[in-house]
Amino acid sequence: MNPRLKNISLKILKWLGIGIASILLLLFLIPILFPGQLAEQVKAFANKKLTGELNFKEANISFFNHFPSLTVTLDEFSLMGSAPFANDTLVSAKEVAFGINLKRLIFDNQISIDEIYVDDSRINVMVNEKGEANYNVYVSEEKEEEIKDTVSNTSLRLDRIDISHCRLRYEDKSAKILVAAEDFNYLGKGNLDSDVFDLETDAEINNLDFVYNGEPYLQRKNVSAELVTRINTNALTFAFQRNDLKINKLPINFKGALNILKEGYYIDVEVSSMGSNLQDLFTALPPEYVTWLESSKVKGGIDLLFMFKGRYDARTNRNPSISFDTRITDGYIEYKDAPFPTSDINLNFKALLPALNTDSLSIKLDSLTFRVGKEYFKAFVETRGLDNMAVKANVKGNLDLEMLDRSLGLSNLDMKGKLSVNVESDGVYNAQKRLFPKTKGRVLLTNAYLKTEYYPNAITDINLDINAVNDNGQFNDTRIAVKPAKFTFEGNPFFVDAKISNLDDVDYDVKAKGTIDVGKIYQVFRQKDIDVTGYIKSDVRLKGRQSYATSGRYSKLDNSGTLLIRDIKATMASFPKAFLIKEGSFVFDREKMHFRKFNANYGQSNFALNGKLINAINYLFEKRGTLHGGFRLDSKYINVNEFMALEPGTNQDKKPEVEAGKKTGTTQSGVIVVPTNLDVFLTTNIDKVTYDKFNLENVEGTVGISKGQVLFKGTQLDIIGATLNLDGMYDDASATKAGFDLRFRAKNFDVKRAFNEIEMFKELATSAGKAEGIISVDYKLNGELDGNMNPIYPSLEGGGVVSLKSIKIRGLKMFGSISDKTGSDGLNDPDLSRVDIKTTIKNNVIKVERTRMSVSVFKLRFEGKTSFDGQLALRMRLGLPPFGLVGIPIAITGTHEDPKIKVFSKTTEAVPETQYKGDKVIDDAKGAATPAKTLVEKKEKSEADEQKKENKKDDKTTEARKEDDDKKAAEKKKDEKAAENKKDEKSPDSEKSGDKKANGKG
Repeated sequence: MNPRLKNISLKILKWLGIGIASILLLLFLIPILFPGQLAEQVKAFANKKLTGELNFKEANISFFNHFPSLTVTLDEFSLMGSAPFANDTLVSAKEVAFGINLKRLIFDNQISIDEIYVDDSRINVMVNEKGEANYNVYVSEEKEEEIKDTVSNTSLRLDRIDISHCRLRYEDKSAKILVAAEDFNYLGKGNLDSDVFDLETDAEINNLDFVYNGEPYLQRKNVSAELVTRINTNALTFAFQRNDLKINKLPINFKGALNILKEGYYIDVEVSSMGSNLQDLFTALPPEYVTWLESSKVKGGIDLLFMFKGRYDARTNRNPSISFDTRITDGYIEYKDAPFPTSDINLNFKALLPALNTDSLSIKLDSLTFRVGKEYFKAFVETRGLDNMAVKANVKGNLDLEMLDRSLGLSNLDMKGKLSVNVESDGVYNAQKRLFPKTKGRVLLTNAYLKTEYYPNAITDINLDINAVNDNGQFNDTRIAVKPAKFTFEGNPFFVDAKISNLDDVDYDVKAKGTIDVGKIYQVFRQKDIDVTGYIKSDVRLKGRQSYATSGRYSKLDNSGTLLIRDIKATMASFPKAFLIKEGSFVFDREKMHFRKFNANYGQSNFALNGKLINAINYLFEKRGTLHGGFRLDSKYINVNEFMALEPGTNQDKKPEVEAGKKTGTTQSGVIVVPTNLDVFLTTNIDKVTYDKFNLENVEGTVGISKGQVLFKGTQLDIIGATLNLDGMYDDASATKAGFDLRFRAKNFDVKRAFNEIEMFKELATSAGKAEGIISVDYKLNGELDGNMNPIYPSLEGGGVVSLKSIKIRGLKMFGSISDKTGSDGLNDPDLSRVDIKTTIKNNVIKVERTRMSVSVFKLRFEGKTSFDGQLALRMRLGLPPFGLVGIPIAITGTHEDPKIKVFSKTTEAVPETQYKGDKVIDDAKGAATPAKTLVEKKEKSEADEQKKENKKDDKTTEARKEDDDKKAAEKKKDEKAAENKKDEKSPDSEKSGDKKANGKG
């Protein structure tokens, strides 16, 4: 080798080695030289830029974690969300690393973060019903200017975001969207420190779930994406320029824009898969379809288009619109070993939901056609709106369900039978305007059989023949006949024969007989997280017309038979939990539905009902009908707290006002919401009732429920060892507000127990905490209740008498101070008896009328005002012995805890009043309402009058028949006599007798 060349090579290797050694030395030295500075700078920068609480176990600096970048790594990292989710974790990770720009660190002495690495993390994004999100943790520019710049040499200029093995959950309750991603891997590159930049993204999700409004649309799907997104950080807008996605094998194109606004967002997104293969679509469906696909031959083309466009703002109630189009052409499905394929599948479906308003929902099934062997099925359905629904439909076809089942390879369903459908409908359905689409149709199902994988036995002998006709588009021309519907399940046959016509005045004739095991038949169609049990046994005949009940013509009704139920779960929209009906026996008799035996549970509560409902059948046909009735209610225990509207429970079907109350984010329990469609009275016999934190016992009397109000009349109950009589009413205004107008009468109860156990008594009589003994109360009170069923004190109005029977007062500062000021030891810890104290309440102030009493050797007279806040303004006269003719005037001000006593003074300060500014739930007019019993009595009187009319009519008919029979009998007798006379005239004996008489004369 040439010595010179050798020498040059050695020098190059030498300097190369020195360079590599220097670089390696720097790689080790820089983290050692700057460790505290880098970690502290990053932490200070994070605290300056983030509003959420940031925590990590330890920080370390290295070139080797994400070589060749110098990174500050935070182990066991967590970041809390922004308000109102400050206590919820937004991001947690095994490690989060921040890449430092080495050039700026060495030459500019500036720590510039240009890379972020997140590994093995959980990201939990939440948006509540108001549209408030937990991800607003980055300090805005305006806020940043207000904060003192303590770390001026730290900046954020991202060029790379790398997320690996992430579990992501995005839940937006305002938009009813849930996205859950397992094993989410994301790599984003771009000049992220620019105001406007292109973000290049590679993403992969091994398991993706997408749920909208409680319905899962994607489950456990593999998703890969290559995206280019233009981001404007000044306006916070995202433009999706190139977005190629795959859900399993289904290719999807994604384009549009998203603008984050101060209130909500604006979105314009289009997701499409045009010209795809039908087989690829099935790979994007839930996993069970992928397994089915392996044994099936699937052909055909499919186009999918989903659009989401518009402004979302929860504050102004603005929502974007959603549209979905799909088209299938020349579809073909053949499961293995099927005798015939399902072929010639063509589908054209469009749905539009403007502003997420279901009342404007538009659905158009422009065409659905398919063939199974020689049988052909086609359908056209178009609807617009809900309350005022325009309908146009034409469905025709004949199907052998067994052939369809085998052709499609439905693994979890086994069905047989012949189905024939021929339905045409065109017009408007509007219940308010009494419109019904012109319709002519028949659905015929014969000898059918249904079995699912969820239950071992099938529903057999299914036969159904439904005919519906409407010729003029009005409610009164609608005729529906079910002749008959029947099936057999678990050896029990069930039969229904029904005819319904004239929906303006429903004319019905329904027969139902048989037994249904609801729990077992539900298992045939089982759904997750829902449990249904019980059975129904019926043998009923319901025949009549709606107007017969409303007009009191009960004799024209032919409702009879029995209905037995057991272990049935039932929900009502006003209550958070389900009612469990253990058993119930109902007997139908014309307009009445008798409860012969009805036992139910609600949470911890149990009750038994015996009585009747009036108008029960008519109630089924009225949209806003009211049930009238009377019952005896027996119960061992009722927990009123479980009936509070906002309490957690199993019932998901809530009244809109209850849902609105929940969406306020309140921590209140809510008030008891009373159904407005009940008009019944209850004669109660309840052993124990729990309300709030105290117990009531032996509740007896009449309780009415009428027009959303609870009415008490002569209701009696035991509380804290005394008997309380109650009259008046309760009315709810919303899920978080109610009112009451009641009269309380209680004799001889222990004042100490009342103070300790009844919160409202403690507030009304604050001094009672220092008293022991027996008192009686007769008080009328009207007021409002808050969302925890507690009284709103400024709203209280009323008055009454508190009678002291035998009271000892110990340690009351007011009497102690008077005793000290006057030198009268007998006033300290006085014994009181036979004293009536009259008071009135208004505007948060209790006015005490002039009251006289004897205390020891003194004659005491006092009057004045005190407030629920404890303010005092009382005037007292202390009559001196022997007869109290000479008295000392005393003025008492201050508070119960710190009374101010002025001897020889009559001057007090005014007690400040607090006027209630809200609307009264119960005004004078409502307070004069009478219990619902009168309405039931009116119904019964009407029934009795009707029966009398029928009896009179029957009597008149009987009398007329008797007169007619007598008349006929008389005429018959007359005719018989005339016939007999005539017969006698014509007889030979008569002629001979005449001849003899003639000869004798001659």
